[in-house]
Order: sequence, then structure tokens, then C-alpha cells
Amino acid sequence: MKKRLGVNIDHVATLRNARGEKHPDPYTVALEVLKSGADSITVHLREDRRHIKDIDLKILSSNKIIPINLEIASDSTMVKIALKYKPSFICLVPEKRDEITTEGGLNLKKNRNKIKKILDVFNRNNIRTSLFINPSMQDIKLSKILGSKCIEIHTGKISNQIKQNKNYLKEFNKIKKCVSYAKNIGLEVHAGHGMDYKTTKILNKIKQIEEFNIGHFIIGESVSHGISKVVKKFINILR
Repeated sequence: MKKRLGVNIDHVATLRNARGEKHPDPYTVALEVLKSGADSITVHLREDRRHIKDIDLKILSSNKIIPINLEIASDSTMVKIALKYKPSFICLVPEKRDEITTEGGLNLKKNRNKIKKILDVFNRNNIRTSLFINPSMQDIKLSKILGSKCIEIHTGKISNQIKQNKNYLKEFNKIKKCVSYAKNIGLEVHAGHGMDYKTTKILNKIKQIEEFNIGHFIIGESVSHGISKVVKKFINILR
């Protein structure tokens, strides 16, 4: 099975927004990322528009060659925006205005009715929609019940453990067990959050993970080494 790489370009926009100008351009970077072998471009249109703006989504969506994975909160306004631009894929994520980055997976139990309605809308529009969840058996079961065909496992905890040279085997085995169960009940499984070269190598040992979505590290590493070289290194790790 070919492992897919999705590259999150949010922080290209963060860098651009720091000067309030037009450079660096997320669209140009997206084309370079795909040219380098990545399979899709992830963007998170946040409520506060701290990085990607509506105009970025409009420009990216205008080029149908670009497979866009749009991350959005479970919010009616965001659903309308998604239906307007019809990205290739959607990932529902939790969102708090005061967080620096996404801190964990969706609270499916608390928001099950809202999430089910949103999933129904996107499923009717033939947009593959993943739920960003913690590595939890309960959340995987509920994802299936709510009508999701795809999940993305939040890998922040194990990524931090690996980076801090802590024992990560318990978390690794937990994720492995969750991935296996998800596949057995018919869910496609992705992984994302906090990964670098080392964490990706380790998590890639779980063969049933079909897609890795990586952003902050790729953009940061690209400052020193260039985005094409960094993307190709991740592709070599995955394949």
C-alpha cells in the first residue's frame, strides 16, 4: 500500500501575515510541494483567520489539480464555506480561539448530533470527511456510528514523548491497536500532529495508516533546507 503524504501549508501564511504583504505565497508553495511528490495540501481555515485566509482557499480551490484537505471546526459557517469551494477532502477538527495549535481530538460524545449532521451533509456531497480524534477505542466506535468513513489520529502525545526521549511504547501500542480496530470496522486511517522525521519513521511501522499529514515541521525545516528537499525526505521515509 502506498503511503500518502499531505503537507499542511498554514505556516507559509503565518510567515506572510507577519508582514501583512503577499510573500511567501501559499499557492506557489502548494504547487512546489505537489511537484516534489506530496499527495495533497492541507489548510486549516480558522475562525480567527490567523494564517490561511478565505482568499487563499478561493485561489487554491480554483486550481482543480490541487487536492485540498480542508480542516474546519464543526461550525455552520465553516460548513457553508466548505460547500462553496468543494475541496477534495475535509477534516473536522476541534478549535479554541486561545489555543496555539490544536490540542487534542474532537469531543465526539459531547458534539455527536452536530457532527453527525455535518457528516451527513458532506457525505451527500461526496466529500471524503475525516474526524480528527484521539487514539481511543470509544472515539473510533463512535466515528463509525456517526457515519464517518475516515479518521485522523491525533499523534501529538507520542510525538512529544519521542522528541523528549521518553518511553513511547505504551502510546505506540495504543495507537497500533486503535488503527487495527479502525481498519477492521471499515475506517480509513490517517495520522497527524507534531511529527518530524523520527516520529514519522516510528509511526510508519504501523502499516495500516494510509496517510500522514505534516505541517509545522516541514515548513520550519524548509527555512534551512528548502521545501522540495524536505518533502522528498518524508516521501522516502513513508515509501
